Amino acid sequence: MQMRNLAIWALVLVLLLALFQLLQNSSQAPAAASEVTYSQFLNRVERSEITNVVIQGDRVRAQTSSGQTIVANLPPQDTQTLPILREANVDIRVEEESGENNIFVSMLLNWFPFLLLIGVWIFFMRQMQGGGRGGAMGFGKSKARLLTEHQGRKTFDDVAGVDEAKEELQEVVDFLKDPSKFQRLGGKIPKGALLVGPPGTGKTLLARAVAGEANVPFFTISGSDFVEMFVGVGASRVRDMFEQAKKNAPCIIFIDEIDAVGRSRGAGLGGGNDEREQTLNQLLVEMDGFESNEGIILIAATNRPDVLDPALMRPGRFDRQVVVPNPDITGREKILKVHMRDVPLGSDVDAKTIARGTPGFSGADLANLVNEAALLAARRNKRLVSMQEFEDAKDKVMMGPERRSMVMSEKEKELTAYHEAGHALVAMNVPEADPVHKATIIPRGRALGMVMRLPEADKLSENYTQMTSFLAIAMGGRVAEELKFGKDKITSGASSDIQQATRMARAMITRWGFSDKLGTIDYSDDNGQNVFLGQEITRSKSISGETAHIIEEEVRRLIDEANATARRILTEKKKDWETLAEGLLEYETLSGAEIDDLLQGKPPSRPEDDPTPPKAPPSSAVPTTDEGPDGDPEPQGA
Repeated sequence: MQMRNLAIWALVLVLLLALFQLLQNSSQAPAAASEVTYSQFLNRVERSEITNVVIQGDRVRAQTSSGQTIVANLPPQDTQTLPILREANVDIRVEEESGENNIFVSMLLNWFPFLLLIGVWIFFMRQMQGGGRGGAMGFGKSKARLLTEHQGRKTFDDVAGVDEAKEELQEVVDFLKDPSKFQRLGGKIPKGALLVGPPGTGKTLLARAVAGEANVPFFTISGSDFVEMFVGVGASRVRDMFEQAKKNAPCIIFIDEIDAVGRSRGAGLGGGNDEREQTLNQLLVEMDGFESNEGIILIAATNRPDVLDPALMRPGRFDRQVVVPNPDITGREKILKVHMRDVPLGSDVDAKTIARGTPGFSGADLANLVNEAALLAARRNKRLVSMQEFEDAKDKVMMGPERRSMVMSEKEKELTAYHEAGHALVAMNVPEADPVHKATIIPRGRALGMVMRLPEADKLSENYTQMTSFLAIAMGGRVAEELKFGKDKITSGASSDIQQATRMARAMITRWGFSDKLGTIDYSDDNGQNVFLGQEITRSKSISGETAHIIEEEVRRLIDEANATARRILTEKKKDWETLAEGLLEYETLSGAEIDDLLQGKPPSRPEDDPTPPKAPPSSAVPTTDEGPDGDPEPQGA
């Protein structure tokens, strides 16, 4: 495409230079001449009025002594004119005829503006098509790109943390390499594989690895590339894409974000889009219609499988759905080692320790963590990336960057310290709570302070005790403000705490059946999550006013019990709570181990020349952060 653009510009430049040269020659052309007869021309020669002549074929151009230019036609097979001119001492010059050239020049001058306009129009039409094949004449051609990766080729060795997904796709690779192995037992090649998982888990990387392992052509396209404002264009592009694939079979077609074109048909508030539905219909026919597309495997990726059309998900089209989840601790360690290949590491860096402290991270999150650590090391003029950089990068990713330049009054700092100390102390005294990893009153992100808790192992579910403990911890900050400063001095800093606690309590009552009055019945609504699919419009609400009143009472009961638990703990352990708050005022940041030492009467030891507090050893699992009095960050954790 780039070479074609260069050729077009070169042609335009040549035409412009030719036009400039023609205009210059025309400006230098002799003045217009007057036509005379041959007899008049000879009479002037005899009267010595002619000084020089130019003979071009059967025409003669003469210059008179008065500066006039005359033109005359010579007789056929003329033999007497030259002797007469020689006798009159006229300067004679003979030139070739230029009649054809003049005609060509005239036509070029007349047609050049129109040719230039046509060329410019074609150029801009090609640009408007976004580089599609065939330019303006290839509007319905597929935009799929064929990747033949000799450099940067990906294999399963470059993909870590998703072993089950690789096993599912390994069968596709084996079929592409040796189809007869399966065909002699009656097996057919799978038509498609749908990669489903949260963003950043490596779905696109897995598809590239399949192509790299099988060493077959790999077509890649985005779901949004099919949909245009003109009805029928998307369907034409689907047909053209499969035609290309048939010529290169066996091959793989990868459609990223297939939900852009594969959304459920025939409903929704977003307006009916005939173009998108026709495109989807054509895709369904190509995948499993009357014509068989042997040797073509379609791999698609999405993080919204709930909005896809059921016809797209049935066997015969996407034969298998491969779940690509967030990795566990072993997977995170493998992913970290992959991203650490090109990073010079210090001797104290342990990928397993970092993996334990980053639960819930996707592959993209871990790649970002390694990159942040490398940037921090470069900023500190280090040649190796040490464990300290990884700890600082983890804090930055989880809690946000520090805002040490933010000026806080002593009163705000004291209120923040008691608020965060309330969260931390309640977390240390409720059953089955995650251990406190760090408490700080240094502003981070949008929060004035926070308490980070990290579980000791990956958790897939939570029990009732853990949920009620979470509620008590969330309310610990507001209760601490009330006990220390009085009810009339409570700030708005607990808004995010109240929001998270209310969300958790409502889910416990309406979704998870933790209410004896309501029983194990799902009273939740989807809050319009699929409103653009039209599924919420026709769904009737089955909750009566009396039931809704009971739900509100039960939610209120859980929140009141959480307040009572937090108040009891802070009242019984008032001394520890005040000690912890004073420690935060003095040291600003305390690790979990330092908090334990402080409550036992052992003040943290800090180097005088190092204003940065030492980091606690990493724990594991998803952090739960609580904001300070004026913070309102996005909730992290359940």
